Amino acid sequence: MFDSLNHYSRNRGLWLLLSLTAFALELIAFYFQHVMLLEPCVLCIYQRCALYGIMVAGLVGAILPATLLRFIGLFIWIYSAWQGLLLAIKHTDIQLHPSPFVTCDFFVNFPHWLPLDKWLPTVFSASGDCAERQWHFLSMEMPQWMVFVFTAYLVLAGIILLAQLFRSHKRDLFNH
Repeated sequence: MFDSLNHYSRNRGLWLLLSLTAFALELIAFYFQHVMLLEPCVLCIYQRCALYGIMVAGLVGAILPATLLRFIGLFIWIYSAWQGLLLAIKHTDIQLHPSPFVTCDFFVNFPHWLPLDKWLPTVFSASGDCAERQWHFLSMEMPQWMVFVFTAYLVLAGIILLAQLFRSHKRDLFNH
């Protein structure tokens, strides 16, 4: 199994699928924001940024997956999934255990050299309240689903990283 995963990690398909799943989740977020008119909070925007990181990781890994560049993609993937998971856990805690002492910021705080909220306000501006419960599915709030999503990304990245220790025995049709 691990040698098969090692083989797949050396091909563009896995990396492009990773980017595609993160892109699909971004499209769902835009649907919630612009069609269902749910207002994203600061933590929602930061979680979107983590998804963009995962999307970038897939694109980086897809450039030359048979080289060490896939490890850079894996690093970006793991880092983004970990940060997204921490943000989703914090967001879940704020929603499930509201407290006047634990809140999120009113405005997103991007570095001055990368003011994404100024460049693309429809994507990176926050107008919602982190504690407000706006949507649920199967009795779980959106941040709880994001904990699940980022955990899945992190576990999968860990498995792919572990698979790098195993030699791929499969041969590509074009690489003899």
